[in-house]
Amino acid sequence: MCGVAGGLICAFVLSRFIQSLLYGVLPHDPATYVAASLVLIFVSLLATGIPAGRAARTDPVKCLRNE
Repeated sequence: MCGVAGGLICAFVLSRFIQSLLYGVLPHDPATYVAASLVLIFVSLLATGIPAGRAARTDPVKCLRNE
């Protein structure tokens, strides 16, 4: 969450520099910031949740015996 907050602050501050590249979107459009943040949070949860689920299904005793 700290990364998302830091990214939002940087994006808000630096958005005036890329204003000429934006077409049909205001530089400080709250819906765009919310949508981008939600997508990044969802992808990060998915990227960490899948390996964590696999690790939770393995038997710790079996893993320790293989070492």
